[in-house]
Amino acid sequence: MRSLVAVGVSVGLAAAAAVSCTSSQPAGITVFAAASLKTPFTELGEAFEKDHLGTEVAFNFAGSSDLVAQLTQGAPADVFASADTNNMTKAVDAGVVSSVPVDFATNTLTIVAPPGNPKNITTFADLGDPGIQVVICAPQVPCGSATERVEEAAGVTLTPVSEERSVTDVLGKITSGQADAGLVYVTDAKGAGHKVTTIAFPESADAANTYPIAALKNAVHPTAAQQFVNFVSGPRGREALAAAGFASP
Repeated sequence: MRSLVAVGVSVGLAAAAAVSCTSSQPAGITVFAAASLKTPFTELGEAFEKDHLGTEVAFNFAGSSDLVAQLTQGAPADVFASADTNNMTKAVDAGVVSSVPVDFATNTLTIVAPPGNPKNITTFADLGDPGIQVVICAPQVPCGSATERVEEAAGVTLTPVSEERSVTDVLGKITSGQADAGLVYVTDAKGAGHKVTTIAFPESADAANTYPIAALKNAVHPTAAQQFVNFVSGPRGREALAAAGFASP
């Protein structure tokens, strides 16, 4: 796979090669995907490239709301995978999606704390304690809107020390020791391993997020884009997503 930085270099090299060679260029596709999908999508990108020789996959991982903003402002991409249906709907309404979005996974929130849970957090209500420094996602980000639903279900209003643009940024605040607790997806907590202590809470069931994926209208390689969508939503994708902690839609 290529990083987005490498995409420009590869395109330039391909153009130069076309002058002296009539062979077809690789069907490179760019996938805009929610930050929480980085681990399974990186694996799936590599598997897709092996199954579709000549096709290369580049990723742009960020908060879903930021990705939609980039797409509606004309950023080139072939596939969009959102961490919630709300941001996918925004992309559809903006006219950048070419196919009917497919729901391919679900995810729920969990509490993470530094190793050993030094503040002895055991419930969601504990996060409302003024002595606890809590980090959450911003409201416009899927994990942030899910946090708001949990607050409503639990009857607890949080006063975070910061609101981050992506769930991986929240996790980074905890693993770097900058906060006492944070709300992230169960998949991010699983991926962090021993770097965090995970505290499950029942109210999370009231805020599960559904993840949709779709090919985009301005895809340079629409066939390869739809093939990737099918790959993610098919058996191989479900296997990788389940291994990362995602549930079925």
